[in-house]
Amino acid sequence: MKKKVLFGVLVPILAIGLLGGGYMVGYKTGRERPENIIVRGVENIEANGITNVDFGTFWQAWSVINDSYLKNENISGEEKLRGAIKGLVGSLGDPYSEFFPPAESKKFLDDINGSFGGIGAELGIRNSQLTVIAPLKGTPAERVGLRAGDKILFINTSSTEGISIEEAVSSIRGPKGTLVTLTIFRDGWDKPEEFEIARGTIVIPTVEATRIGDVTRIELYNFNNNAEVGFYEAVRDALANDSRGVVLDLRNNPGGYLEVAVDLAGWFLPKGTLVVSEEGRKNASLTITSVPLSEEEDPQKNEAESMVVKLNEFKANGNEALVGFPVVVLINKGSASASEILAGALRDQRSDVKLVGETSFGKGTVQQLENLADGSSIKITIAHWVLPSGHVLEGDGLKPDVEVEMTEEDYKNERDPQLDRAVEVLRAEIAK
Repeated sequence: MKKKVLFGVLVPILAIGLLGGGYMVGYKTGRERPENIIVRGVENIEANGITNVDFGTFWQAWSVINDSYLKNENISGEEKLRGAIKGLVGSLGDPYSEFFPPAESKKFLDDINGSFGGIGAELGIRNSQLTVIAPLKGTPAERVGLRAGDKILFINTSSTEGISIEEAVSSIRGPKGTLVTLTIFRDGWDKPEEFEIARGTIVIPTVEATRIGDVTRIELYNFNNNAEVGFYEAVRDALANDSRGVVLDLRNNPGGYLEVAVDLAGWFLPKGTLVVSEEGRKNASLTITSVPLSEEEDPQKNEAESMVVKLNEFKANGNEALVGFPVVVLINKGSASASEILAGALRDQRSDVKLVGETSFGKGTVQQLENLADGSSIKITIAHWVLPSGHVLEGDGLKPDVEVEMTEEDYKNERDPQLDRAVEVLRAEIAK
């Protein structure tokens, strides 16, 4: 089964019969129109429950453009078709569902593979505004001082109003060493500021462990393919050196592979313990068994909600080496997706685990990517994540048990009150 990826803006892999259905119904309705616009070579007209949509209007528009547009000869049929698909996906109003033409589709896959050119920041859309989810460790974005929650108003001189994530990523990227200017507004500022950033080759970092007296801080920057090995080495060293507790630092961790988050939860939770559930459409083209929600679980469900089912449950299946071991988890605005799943599961399933820091980003939906016939692809939201407590991550995120904010003075003076408070909470737990 293909891995599910939980990036703030990047994410994984499904199949939908999109183009065929459009042409099929277009054929049927075109036959009924006075212009007699006919699309040949299609079949299975009744597919996907879209027979109640009048595609005749689409084919009329297509015909008007071909017959009347001044520069029609400069636009290929493929370009028109891709524009129509982009508009179709845009009609969903979902910032995480996107259409990628062939070139952008390749860039997306480069992101998932972990090495790409740019500034090193995960981006998202928050309240219709392009926002920094997290600057990645050791990247140009972090070095110039970008922070989680920063709002990007302009890329160079172009406004980001109405921009998609794919368009933003394409604009920010460029050859290594070239400059891009981002106009940023941050909560607490009186006016926006410009950040000039030199692009670089970005390699996504993974794990770093440091000793703080008798406890170990494990910074997990991403849930990529290297995370499990790095985490194993960090825990091995911590236990070998008689560490009495762990601060799991998930700040500015924008996500990664779901399977990695579940596997890492197996270090802290007994085997068979629920980590997260996936809920989505019961007729989605998934390779997992659908189990409908019971009436007792959802007595108020309406007809639309009844389409949502429990698609899968992901349970801990690790070595349990840290079950009962004192742990505190650090989160902030840049903790998203897989980070929120791991942090939320540990708190829900272990009453002794506390979250310290700031409310997390709130990225709790599942995207999968379907490659289309011409090399383009569609990334589409197909489910959301539900924690063991029943909390849906999307939107609200995780609220910390101990809230600690970072001030401008803290950043300027390289102070970390969040980490200091996490260590304090951890040592109190150790002393019990």
